[in-house]
Amino acid sequence: MSFPPPTLTGQRIVMRPLLASDADALVQAASDGALWNLPFTVVPSAHTVHDYIAQALHGQAEGHVMPFATTLRDSGQLIGSTRFWKIDRKNRKLEIGHTWLSSTWQRSFANTEAKLLMLTEAFDAMGCVRVQLQTDERNARSRAAILRLGAQQEGILRHERIMPDGYKRNSVRFSIIDDEWPAVKRGLRMRLGLTD
Repeated sequence: MSFPPPTLTGQRIVMRPLLASDADALVQAASDGALWNLPFTVVPSAHTVHDYIAQALHGQAEGHVMPFATTLRDSGQLIGSTRFWKIDRKNRKLEIGHTWLSSTWQRSFANTEAKLLMLTEAFDAMGCVRVQLQTDERNARSRAAILRLGAQQEGILRHERIMPDGYKRNSVRFSIIDDEWPAVKRGLRMRLGLTD
């Protein structure tokens, strides 16, 4: 059963459902830094974007993926993409993954606000008891960013996936559980200068 992603609106970021018509905007966003050359994650290029979107929408149709376009609220400009995936409704858990942002928007408010929106949806609206995140063991910047969110590192999964170039990736797994969410939420809101 398909569960289309909701639209999540923050002060400066809007996470909206990813559409087939987003192909050109995705490539334009990824061209800021030629992100498709990153060895750590899969970012669409002009040659791969249609397969990238088709895979996301297929997962959505099967009910275990909710793909988002990360956009600026003021202009609607698409600056990246992310997904809820590995959605397990019985055990009330999911993973945030396939996340990337244009180089210009990395190390800005964008990732923090996007994660606040997504985690709020996962815990407060969907009733999750666990949200996990993973990144390539070699990606020190991503590992540090996930820890800054307030997630706990759980371990390293050896040869967890094979990357498009054939590299057998070790993935570092992190999680936030429902008991930790209130403190994580407060921390993210403080970082964004939001007050209750």
